[in-house]
Amino acid sequence: MAGDLNKVILVGRVVRDPELRYTPGGSAVVSFSVANNRIYVKNNEKQEVVSFFNCVAWGKLAETVANYCKKGQQLALEGRLQQRSWQDKEGNKRSTVEIVAESLQFLGGRQQADSQVTIEQDEPVDINSDQPFADDEIPF
Repeated sequence: MAGDLNKVILVGRVVRDPELRYTPGGSAVVSFSVANNRIYVKNNEKQEVVSFFNCVAWGKLAETVANYCKKGQQLALEGRLQQRSWQDKEGNKRSTVEIVAESLQFLGGRQQADSQVTIEQDEPVDINSDQPFADDEIPF
């Protein structure tokens, strides 16, 4: 049987400041939403549709998102879709589909970073470092 594929690549803007919290076991988790605009032409007029996607990140990536992503920040993220279910306070069954971010790249925008920074999940990050990679990572 062939393996299934679950991959999301999304470029958009953070809708509101991310919300960081910790599980009882101490794992960091952050929730945030990303708006993505799609433009198409209908009857020779440009139309725009905005979609909003709920996202979640875990571990070091969660802490990085919470510290450096703000409302309006443009970013590119790569991850997977995840569905989860729960019962609300009234006992109704609820479910949602969200994007679990596995890597993230800050793009230009409101905060206009000096350079683009790519963050991979569970990768130690020193955002203030002058050298974003080790010499042995250079391919030439």
